[in-house]
Amino acid sequence: MLGRHVAVLGGAGAATRSATAGRTGLSRLGGLLAGVGSAGLGPTLDALGLGHLVGTDRFEVLDELITLVAGDASDVESQAARDAACDVLDELYADADTWQELEATGVSAEQLQALLTLFVAKYVYNRLPVLAERLARLMDPTAVKEADQQIVGMIHDLVSLRMPEDP
Repeated sequence: MLGRHVAVLGGAGAATRSATAGRTGLSRLGGLLAGVGSAGLGPTLDALGLGHLVGTDRFEVLDELITLVAGDASDVESQAARDAACDVLDELYADADTWQELEATGVSAEQLQALLTLFVAKYVYNRLPVLAERLARLMDPTAVKEADQQIVGMIHDLVSLRMPEDP
């Protein structure tokens, strides 16, 4: 199915060239995560011009960060990037409910690579509209969730990011 969809997009090169929201989102997410890893969330928000979010609640912070990474979802591509950014930030801040818990969450070099890989996998998955349509035909919610996770896992296994020695 992935191969057929890539062919519809004009091949791997054309699919990559058309993924502007994904490339931009990956770059912005990398900068955000690197900042959180090196300086912490508060100083990173200040550096990004989002200092007004320091001390606010989880949902306000994450909504603004998702918009920073992926834009306003004005088209299908940016919606795919926005959904991927949401998944990544939800993964990073899964246990954080308060500002203090958000601020206490760091990002290691290994986590940085894993989260960026997750973003790419989720972005590619979100660019495949036929998948959502086919999964919607399944009647069993558990089967839908399992199939969804299996497909994301397969895409994740295909993503290979190479980080510099000192990112």
